Amino acid sequence: MNKDTVLSQVATVLELRKTAEANSSYVAGLYDKGLDAILKKIGEEATETVMAAKDGDKAHIVYEVADLWFHSMILLAQQGLHPDDVLNELERRFGTSGIVEKANRNK
Repeated sequence: MNKDTVLSQVATVLELRKTAEANSSYVAGLYDKGLDAILKKIGEEATETVMAAKDGDKAHIVYEVADLWFHSMILLAQQGLHPDDVLNELERRFGTSGIVEKANRNK
């Protein structure tokens, strides 16, 4: 399966969950709780990712990054955005020095 397709498929499911009953799925319940709950979950997953990296367990790092990406995708959907928006931004930055890109943000 194409990796871009996986992101699009997950994004489609996340969009569908926005209109689902809160008790019908984890994601629908998270949407129902609102932005603060989504942000809290992203913070938790980011912390777990850092801890997994500190432990050096590659499988655990992958697991936690998957959780972090998933919850970040929930945020994107909640905000009316799609993973393609992030991919387009990464593509825009591709080939630009990180130092130059960061300097351009401050202008």
